[in-house]
Amino acid sequence: MPSDKSQPSFVLVRPQMGENIGAAARAMWNFGLDRMRIVAPRDGWPNPKAVAMSSGAGRLLDEALLFHDLAGSLADSTFVFATTARQRGLTKPVYSPERAMQIAAEKVAAGEKVAVLFGPERAGLENEDIAKANAIISVPVNPEYASLNLGQCVLLTAYEWMRQTGDVVHESTDLGKGDWATGIEVEKLVEHYEDRLEEAGFFYPPEKAEGMKTNLRNLWSRMRMTRADVQMLHGIMRQMVRWKDKG
Repeated sequence: MPSDKSQPSFVLVRPQMGENIGAAARAMWNFGLDRMRIVAPRDGWPNPKAVAMSSGAGRLLDEALLFHDLAGSLADSTFVFATTARQRGLTKPVYSPERAMQIAAEKVAAGEKVAVLFGPERAGLENEDIAKANAIISVPVNPEYASLNLGQCVLLTAYEWMRQTGDVVHESTDLGKGDWATGIEVEKLVEHYEDRLEEAGFFYPPEKAEGMKTNLRNLWSRMRMTRADVQMLHGIMRQMVRWKDKG
């Protein structure tokens, strides 16, 4: 059975190739969506090529709802978006995928049933299809090459849905089993290097020594280090001093 997570339905209107339906299913499931509706697929349904392409997302295809016409697929919807990369000359609000999924998330949270239409591969949705929508999602693509694959368009829209409704971590660092170095650990490393470099005569001439030490400390501060990093750098300096003493 489909998950109980509230979400929009993605409606594939007259899709032509089973492979693209499978790719759309895979893209949806990548971002936690599993409400697929298929309207009048050209090559019939079910389609073994769709299953082969879905790569583990076959459950979406098993649970997809099949409709003979677009009106039937939208019978229970309260708000409909239509995706297109071309100007259509129809008076409707036009949103970017990001803004559209913000609105979709708000409406779904309020209990509305939202549908997103995706057109057939050859030319996209017809104006007659778009006339049934409340708003347009305009995908910003290269105007010299506005052709967008069905699976790609579904992926892009599903990703924006996840951004609006999921716990998206925009930046992180995988520390593995380590920890960040503390201030005192970094300070001891700085002192270690300054002392050894002082002995080696690195801070020369004397009138520039303080500025050189400041630059060196600034270098360390730009390099956020783990405890393992600090230990390794201590070890490098100790080994270099031992090697010098052997000579």
